[in-house]
Parts: sequence; structure tokens; C-alpha cells
Amino acid sequence: MGETITFWVLAVVSVGAALGMVFNRKAVYSALMLGTVMLCLAVLYAVQDAPFLAAVQIIVYTGAIMMLFLFVLMLVGVDSSDSFVETLRGQRFWGALAALGFAVLIILAVGNAVFSGEAGLAQATAQGGYVRSIALLLFTKYVFAFEVTSALLITAALGAMVLAHREKFTEKATQKDLSRARFLGERPSPLPGPGTYARNNAIDMPALLPDGSVAESSVNRYIARYDVEHGHLPEDPKLAEAIKHTAEDDAEETTNEVTK
Repeated sequence: MGETITFWVLAVVSVGAALGMVFNRKAVYSALMLGTVMLCLAVLYAVQDAPFLAAVQIIVYTGAIMMLFLFVLMLVGVDSSDSFVETLRGQRFWGALAALGFAVLIILAVGNAVFSGEAGLAQATAQGGYVRSIALLLFTKYVFAFEVTSALLITAALGAMVLAHREKFTEKATQKDLSRARFLGERPSPLPGPGTYARNNAIDMPALLPDGSVAESSVNRYIARYDVEHGHLPEDPKLAEAIKHTAEDDAEETTNEVTK
């Protein structure tokens, strides 16, 4: 009775997480949903008295491969605008072909599960325990499926690389180019630091120049935008005005980049 309840609960969670992985627009959330499916599979293996498979499912797939993809996506980041740009030719055709093949595999798997007879756990482990039986099945009867699974893992790694890919229209500037542009520009010296030790103990406070005026370039534009959006402005009107100007300049630069 407990095994049946566990199966139906995990089945609902697995199917819901699988649908969330397919229909979610954010790659990070899809990776989390796939991790949920893998954890449910591990629990199902443990319920079926297969502790080795349960441990491998958690350690190898959920703990190593899936979390690696998740960390890469979180560190690199994926811009939603990149989904409308095809950086690989013919990917729609091959994607449709792969979807058709996957649908055929699903139909065959469901048909095999419905119309074939039950083997039973005793028959599956009759050749010398769990590990030996799994090894014999993997490298004899199911060697093709094992190799296809390996190809799917490689494809998943390539998919993560494609998601993290950025189309570059110009060459990356070297340190020499950056130094030359800095000394040819209006400000060869570094930007002034925040006014942490000048008036307040906060990095969002503008620094003061020798004449007592406010140095707007000392405020980080991201921090200034956050302070303006959430109303975290200082009481001094000069300091508040400097933060507002920095936030406005950042919004203008962002608009120009989007327009280009």
C-alpha cells in the first residue's frame, strides 16, 4: 500500500516537473525542474529495492551533471532576446526530426510497458546481485540504449553551450586597446571612489571633490538605479540629485543599447 501511494505521488510530481521543464521560458527554471524529475526517479529506485541505482541517480545525474548545467546557466546568464536569433543553421529541421524520433520512442516505450508481461525483481537480479545484473544488461541487451543515453548527455552539454553563446559582431578589445582608449579619452585617471570615508558609511554615497562639489562619477550606476527605484535617497539634496543624475544616465545608456 505504501509503495503504491509513493508511486502515485511521485508520478504526479515527476510529470508536473517534466511539463514545467518543457514549457518554462527560463533555462534556469527548466534545469531545476529536470533536477526534480531526477530526484523523483531516485526515490522510485529506492522504493523498488534498488539502492545502487538510487545512489547513482542522485550522485551522478542530479548531483554532478544537472547541477553543473544549472551553475553554468546561473553564472553565464541567458538573455531572452537571444531566443529569437538563430546562431546555428538548420537547427529547426534537426530539432523537428529529433522531436519526431523522441515521440516514436515514447510510443514504443508505452506500448512495451502496456502489452508486455511483467518480469519481476527476482528475475532481473537472478544473475548475481544488483550490480552484476545491471552491468550485464547494460553491456549486452541494452548496449545501444546505453550509448544513446551517452549521446544525449553530450547533446545536453552542447545545448548548454549554445544557450550561453553570444553572437559577437566586433573583436574583443585587448588590454592594450583599453589602455590606449583610456588615455585618449577625457579621463585617463581612475574614477573617484565612493564617499564611504568622507561623510557616510555606504558605497552609494557620492564622493566630494576638493572644492566641495559632488563627484557624480563616483556612484555606481546600478546602485544609483536601485536607490532611485526604491526611494533610498540621502537627505542632502546635492547628494540625492547626483544619484538621480547617475540613474538617468544609466537609463539613457540602456535605452541606446537596446535601440542599437
